[in-house]
Amino acid sequence: MVIKPTAKDILIVTDVQHDFLPGGALAVPDGDAVIAPIMALAEAFDHVILTQDWHPREHISFASRHGKNPFETIGLDSGEQVLWPDHCIQGTHGARIADSLDIPKAQLIIRKGHHPAIDSYSAFMEADRRTPTGLAGYLSERGLKRVFCAGLATDFCVAWTALDACEAGFETSVIEDACRAIDTGGSLARAWADMAAAGVRRVMSSAIV
Repeated sequence: MVIKPTAKDILIVTDVQHDFLPGGALAVPDGDAVIAPIMALAEAFDHVILTQDWHPREHISFASRHGKNPFETIGLDSGEQVLWPDHCIQGTHGARIADSLDIPKAQLIIRKGHHPAIDSYSAFMEADRRTPTGLAGYLSERGLKRVFCAGLATDFCVAWTALDACEAGFETSVIEDACRAIDTGGSLARAWADMAAAGVRRVMSSAIV
């Protein structure tokens, strides 16, 4: 299958930030391997946006706030919450988009996770499932129809973004080799199963570039 991006398509590049790369506070295994394919993909799309995790200190998702260990879970009003190491704190080096990710044509950066008491994985909707980011409206007003997702991490922010894109009515694909996963407690298998059930397509960058 060959996919030729059109003016109705957009590439969403998720959270390629220093804290998710090797040596970062929440390093995704092999996370830096997504940079080269994402930059190649970006050349094929007229429309590209980036997302950026952007947490205040003492964010509710940080294990340090609760006196627990990273990757434990707790119950919050928004549902079960995985607790993370402190990461992507506003204004820090770790929160910056990776220096080696060079996409000058990117038109928009969606910052998420900036509400102290609400976690955020999806580019479309905060984890309370009530607070929109405005991205769906932006894409609709621009006349965009198909969403292609890449970045970090497959089983959290990429998957939630893809699922919400589907729910918002966009034809959605995840570019598998331009993503990497954390895979804690079977999260990667669950994410792929959830995406398949929702109708998210699973494609490779070789089909596009």
